[in-house]
Amino acid sequence: MRELFDEDLGSSSLNPEESVRNSARAGHRNRFYTSASVRETPEGFAVLLDDRPVRTPSRNVLAAPAREIAETMAAEWEAQRDVINPMTMPLTRLANSIIDGVTGRVDAVVEDIAKYLETDLLFYRAGHPDALVARETAHWDRVLFWAAETLEARFILTEGIVHVRQPAQAVAAARKALPSDPWVVGALHVVTTLTGSVLLALALMAGRLDADEVWAAAHVDEDWNSEQWGIDEEAAVQRASRLVDFRAAAAVLRARAGPIG
Repeated sequence: MRELFDEDLGSSSLNPEESVRNSARAGHRNRFYTSASVRETPEGFAVLLDDRPVRTPSRNVLAAPAREIAETMAAEWEAQRDVINPMTMPLTRLANSIIDGVTGRVDAVVEDIAKYLETDLLFYRAGHPDALVARETAHWDRVLFWAAETLEARFILTEGIVHVRQPAQAVAAARKALPSDPWVVGALHVVTTLTGSVLLALALMAGRLDADEVWAAAHVDEDWNSEQWGIDEEAAVQRASRLVDFRAAAAVLRARAGPIG
């Protein structure tokens, strides 16, 4: 079974789009098992295929810290028919990335997330038209107010895309809210990279916004442009693929993350 997971489920990169590309390069394998199940083990809630544990690309046991996560992964395996298609198994791919790529180097991944506190999507605003300005305000300001009130992190906004240096105090305050649990860190990293906003990711983690609200907030400008000029079909396909990975990460945050502040 080693070749199946090494080739079809891709590397342990935290970049979800790269994981999709890696998965797509390999041919799909025939389904070789009768059923998928979950069992509590020393590693956590492990996914089993015909009572045999699934292994990650690095040969670790595919096990989650919460039964809810493991059962969702098992359902992904159970849903496979004649062939195993990793593209339809986003939570399994994310789990591989977390188990192999985050556990053991949590601090490095947290620091990668923290870099977004200097260039967060929510800091860079449109100057016109008024309707777009109002839409950004409606979606983004409540997150910034929450960060100021709950995290005591007050950031500087600017028009356009010219970089603005954020106050060290604000960055440090928001940095304190970043988690240490490998599963939460891995999921937060995915949400941050897909949305371009660590503040949106933190708001999702804390339950301040739900997944649909975060996804909409991350695409305010893109949706505005689509309304004005029409939908770019290729971009729409890529966005749909990213949404699948986003929802997998959001599911992990829902199962594992706690309140902030």
